[in-house]
Amino acid sequence: MRAFRWAPLFLAVGLSTTTAFAETVSVETARGAVTAPSKPETVAVFDIAALDTLRALGVEIAGTPERVYVEYLQDTANGAEKVGTLFEPDFEAVNALQPDLIVAGGRSSKQVEALSEFAPTIDMTIWGDGLLDQAKARLNAYGTIFDKQDTARKLEDNLTGAVDAVKAQTAEAGKALIVLTNGPKLSVYGKASRFGWLHTELGIQPVIEDVKASTHGEAVSFEFIRDANPDWLIVIDRAAAIGEDAALAAETLNNKLVAETTAWKSGQVIYLDASKVYIAAGGYQSLMSTLQDLSKAFTKSK
Repeated sequence: MRAFRWAPLFLAVGLSTTTAFAETVSVETARGAVTAPSKPETVAVFDIAALDTLRALGVEIAGTPERVYVEYLQDTANGAEKVGTLFEPDFEAVNALQPDLIVAGGRSSKQVEALSEFAPTIDMTIWGDGLLDQAKARLNAYGTIFDKQDTARKLEDNLTGAVDAVKAQTAEAGKALIVLTNGPKLSVYGKASRFGWLHTELGIQPVIEDVKASTHGEAVSFEFIRDANPDWLIVIDRAAAIGEDAALAAETLNNKLVAETTAWKSGQVIYLDASKVYIAAGGYQSLMSTLQDLSKAFTKSK
């Protein structure tokens, strides 16, 4: 039987609307508007995008998953207590930490109700259409919770500026195909996919409009890529993102069929940092870095 430290009077979408905290704030989450504690001091985070944005805001994190996958967040993880994995919280560790707030989302979103037994828990998932709008909404919600509204506004302005700069470049850049490699396996992603924001929000034109919408993309062959003949290949290496020892994306794509595409012949192949776009998608630092990488690639092509 779990031992827990707080007793909510009423639970709604995984979060108490009336808690023992003297001050609360209303914020938007993936499950709608909720009431969260104001300026919590001990925070456990089970979502890498959330961890990314919270650190950009200068929020101290007390508990993180055992693996955060993203190199620039490793120092934060090293200085925090380990409270389980992205999929499976260590409830004893969570209880020992005595958090004032737990932030879940994405891969940990199914654990919101279980985690809410230990402390107020918010679901800050970023997924699907409108990724940039969701990222900004989460950024501002964290600014409200931690009384860092001014910092949040400055970061949002930076993000908007970076997005606008890339959109100005993509208008005449040509058409692209988003390819995810997983060792020797290939899948592609379209507008309605987890990476669709690259098309819908940055203006990168898709070379194929009817790619199947699936979490893991539409499995394809090298012949498919050759026949699609994109001007740009935007490549994400899943194996690299999750730390698996598998063929690198550049090795997988280095074959005579892909070599026939305009993208390959023109050197217009963008290898995005897989951990940032696959694991920390929607995090402020992840987005800024990805936008910078895209901008550099489009600049070089001119």
